[in-house]
Amino acid sequence: MDIFLVILGLILMFVGIIGSFLPVLPGPPISWLGILVLHLTSVVPKEYWLLGATLAVAVIIWVLDYIIPILGAKKFGGTKAGMVGTAIGLILGIVIPIPGGIIIGPFLGALVGELTNKVDNKTALKAAFGSFLGFLTGTFLKFAVSIIFLVLFISKTWEYKNELFPFIN
Repeated sequence: MDIFLVILGLILMFVGIIGSFLPVLPGPPISWLGILVLHLTSVVPKEYWLLGATLAVAVIIWVLDYIIPILGAKKFGGTKAGMVGTAIGLILGIVIPIPGGIIIGPFLGALVGELTNKVDNKTALKAAFGSFLGFLTGTFLKFAVSIIFLVLFISKTWEYKNELFPFIN
């Protein structure tokens, strides 16, 4: 059962990393579930302070992921249409196989969103840049936290490798 939990935890870690880039998956909370699952094994002791601290970080980053793009868009004069365009552009950038689609998609989506809001080109471009910058900042934070959670997962697994995988000795 412990090996199953380690594999499940590792899968959750990678889904969390992927979720750092996809707006439909909350990356850090999914990665945190991987840490939780590892602590559910019979070998790894429950470290409630670690689970609590990492949960707090995951929730804070999850909340900030909604706030940062809004702040970026507002700082540069963006509207809700630009933020919606950013999300749609990201999804299209992932689905449509164009080079750099995950980066170009959100920017173009924000630009189109702002232009549909009947603002002039200069204002739309500035707002699109703000939405895009907010998106990149949030994505970077989610990715960094998910990678840190993966490092914690691997280090904890390595620490208890002999007990988790006794057949390898």
